[in-house]
Amino acid sequence: MTTLTARGTDTLTRDALTVLQPGFTGTTAPDWLLRRLGEGLASVGLFGRNIASPEQLAALTAQLRAERPDVLVAIDEEGGDVTRLEARSGSSFPGNHALGAVDDAELTRAVAAELGRRLAACGVNLNWAPSADVNSNPDNPVIGVRSFGADTALVSRHTAAYVTGLQSAGVAACTKHFPGHGDTAVDSHHDMPRIDVDLDVLHARELAPFRAAIEAGTRAVMSAHILVPALDPDRPATLSHRILTGLLREELGYEGLIVTDGMEMRAISATYGIERGSVLAIAAGADAICVGGGLADDLTVRRLRDSLVMAVRAGELPEERLADAAARVRALAAWTSVPGAAEHSGGAPGTEIGLVAARRAVTVTRGAHAAPVTEPPYVAAFTPVANIAVGDETPWGVAAELERLLPGTETGSFSGQDAGAAALAAAGERRMVAVVRDAHRHAWMAAALDTLLTARPDTVVVEMGVPQAPPRDSLHVATHGAARVCGLAAAEAITAR
Repeated sequence: MTTLTARGTDTLTRDALTVLQPGFTGTTAPDWLLRRLGEGLASVGLFGRNIASPEQLAALTAQLRAERPDVLVAIDEEGGDVTRLEARSGSSFPGNHALGAVDDAELTRAVAAELGRRLAACGVNLNWAPSADVNSNPDNPVIGVRSFGADTALVSRHTAAYVTGLQSAGVAACTKHFPGHGDTAVDSHHDMPRIDVDLDVLHARELAPFRAAIEAGTRAVMSAHILVPALDPDRPATLSHRILTGLLREELGYEGLIVTDGMEMRAISATYGIERGSVLAIAAGADAICVGGGLADDLTVRRLRDSLVMAVRAGELPEERLADAAARVRALAAWTSVPGAAEHSGGAPGTEIGLVAARRAVTVTRGAHAAPVTEPPYVAAFTPVANIAVGDETPWGVAAELERLLPGTETGSFSGQDAGAAALAAAGERRMVAVVRDAHRHAWMAAALDTLLTARPDTVVVEMGVPQAPPRDSLHVATHGAARVCGLAAAEAITAR
């Protein structure tokens, strides 16, 4: 058992608070959170539940900084399907897959810079983005359109461009999910994914985008709750010293902040528990514990703080490792606090670069029944269960945008084995627009399209997920994502003459 140094218990407790990145509920900071900031808490995580408007968000971050001027305010704002700034309306920016479909690295940089400018204007200085995962498994249930694509070189160059653009606005990038969450068929929110490939494949495919991010200067990297036996057969990446310290720190030479993915996710909480998992993560080389997507209260913060302190006192966690982790958190906070850290972002305030990018990402395939829609149609949205990262509160689709272009447009949402027949019955004689998301992953959705196109060959198909299924013999529009601007770009393509 080790003994505490002269740094003392108060310093130890402050360090334990410093490495936590908790969430909270409400659109103003609760008293317990402000009190913990005064005691040493250095980071706060924001989610859709905390945001009502840019003005409210700016007031919230100002409230936090009144208590601690150098607080790190983090957010999960990828743009595209995963948005917290615009959770209630849909994002003004297309996500990674749309940017990868365009494959213009300068456009990706400009989109990230404008997104960063908007975050900075609201007082946010750490973004848990971009996703650097290579979406090599088309059945991936949690990454999909959050990835720039399935090609390693493409993902690498756009990851670097995104990091550069975001950080040009003074917002730290947090590249995720190390060492790569693309080749999985399991969502780590629910269970422990496993990647069974050899070291050569890992280095050539999964790790290449992270090397690019490190070379681009990413200020943070987020670990994944995935088991990679070729690297560590026993522990997931978040808890693996071999992966976080041996690979990321020593082999790849990364010196910035290492943040865990949400510790309440079942891949960790159901196997190790968040307290034990947090101790193991810091011991493995993580510097900041992200918790709060589902757990957002003072009790959670106290439990994690006390678990870290007790682990040091019991000799299970070296005091120097906890101090080093806390120092890295403070170093990132100092970087975000330096006046002039933001460079020229390359985009004027209010620019519509997101819509420009979404329009460029649209792919239109015209079959034999590809006439544009000129009268108010019936929009049938075939709705899969949203993954937790996306959430089910964010609107998606093309109905709202078509209603603006063609007043009188009607819509309905359908799912399950009888979805196609139900949509046909609801549409009546109207021209149909079928909106799908990852139709290749859902047999019921593909069957619904078969039903519609057999009965109504002029049905327009809009694919707002990863376009793996081949286009049908109709007007087929692939948006490569479901952001609001992607829906607008699709509506424009459907009605274009």
